[in-house]
Amino acid sequence: MTETLETAEAGRAPEKRLFIKTYGCQMNVYDSERMADVLRPLGYATTDDAAQADFVILNTCHIREKAAEKVYSELGKLRELKEAKAETSGATMTIAVAGCVAQAEGEEIMRRQPAVDIVVGPQAYHQLPELLTRTARARGERIGADFAPDDKFDALPVARGTTGPTAFLTVQEGCDKFCTFCVVPYTRGAEWSRPLAAVLEEARALGDRGVREVTLLGQNVNAYDGERSDGKKATLAELAYALAEIPGLDRIRYTTSHPNDMSDDLIAAHGDLDALMPYLHLPVQSGSDRILRLMNRKHGRQKYFDLIDRIRAARPDMALSGDFIVGFPGETDREFEDTLDLVRRVNYASAFSFMYSPRPGTPAAGMGRQVEPEVSKDRLHRLQALLLEQQVAFNAAQAGRTLNVLFEKKGRHGRQAIGRSPYLQSVHVDDADHLIGQIVPVRIVSGQQNSLTGELVHDGLKQPSPAGTAVAQEEKAA
Repeated sequence: MTETLETAEAGRAPEKRLFIKTYGCQMNVYDSERMADVLRPLGYATTDDAAQADFVILNTCHIREKAAEKVYSELGKLRELKEAKAETSGATMTIAVAGCVAQAEGEEIMRRQPAVDIVVGPQAYHQLPELLTRTARARGERIGADFAPDDKFDALPVARGTTGPTAFLTVQEGCDKFCTFCVVPYTRGAEWSRPLAAVLEEARALGDRGVREVTLLGQNVNAYDGERSDGKKATLAELAYALAEIPGLDRIRYTTSHPNDMSDDLIAAHGDLDALMPYLHLPVQSGSDRILRLMNRKHGRQKYFDLIDRIRAARPDMALSGDFIVGFPGETDREFEDTLDLVRRVNYASAFSFMYSPRPGTPAAGMGRQVEPEVSKDRLHRLQALLLEQQVAFNAAQAGRTLNVLFEKKGRHGRQAIGRSPYLQSVHVDDADHLIGQIVPVRIVSGQQNSLTGELVHDGLKQPSPAGTAVAQEEKAA
């Protein structure tokens, strides 16, 4: 959720208040920040109190179960706020639904909830200023059924809302994979990549504002093929090498990837670039070849194993994350055991796991042999117990190591600060709040389920490499 109150112009109180509630993925977080950028020239400053807002945006996600119903529940609360505001002060509140639910169910949203003024898809939020003007004359605007991300990014102003040492940067949108369980191709459209020069321009602007770490975003980010100045296509690896040359940008991450687009040059970049962090989110979804075929993943378990071996050969300390779906239509006990076997063989540092739930309009929703909810729930609990065991072990193994930590914010206790390790773990360190925005060597004292505890390394001790640890560098050199 966007929760920073700013003035519309320096030295002048804001004229209008904007409240944005963000659901779902990191790309939606990025989109919400850009919505605030688009509306800032109109005098909108963000607020964390919907009741005080003149304009409320729900930036929605269609991936999770009952996503639309959660949106309707929130809209019911907003309708009451809107009516109360009109009755008590005569003021108006404009309500917009943006994002993937808006794209998929725009007409239904307008029908079910009359309080909604604007429905806008994820490729059209750059038109919010125009929609606001039109809505002031007549309610009921809906836009975004077509997919034109090039128009969107061409129209967006220079990002101004990002503050702090880390930032998201969308480089690719849409997906051509058509996994049978997924709605993304229908809500975000075909794969499209931003031109290389445009991404680098935004990255330089982020670096100039003190951003030290950038996370490249895409529904299928390693399919990036942005146009270069010579008209040829750049790969994600080429983009990573270019980003590593930007002064101040010391860390590069990317998410989410598809195994079929994990190219040789990208794997090599992980071995070459200290700035490319040793943490990779690479969803596999299932450990069963038959289920992978039903999912239309276009890769099997052995291909995934071979890929992991090549990645770890290039970067031995690589920490892996993944996505898993249990209870896919027709999944047997034996096929679920194949997933557990894959997890044991790969050994994940972290992962996300879900029970399958049908998404209207996707091929899997019409498949027979839907797994009973009780069976899926039991499988999910077993899978999550194994993944948690691996995560706890990975965190505990960091104790005694010295890692470079990028401090991002103050902690809850005294002068505590919280940062991120190269492996994306949250690290808590006392007496470090003066180091926010800096990358500092930290000796890890202990690892917990969801975080690490560390202490600052004093002068005279060996400092870790920019990519992570001295041990990691020795492994790479060997």
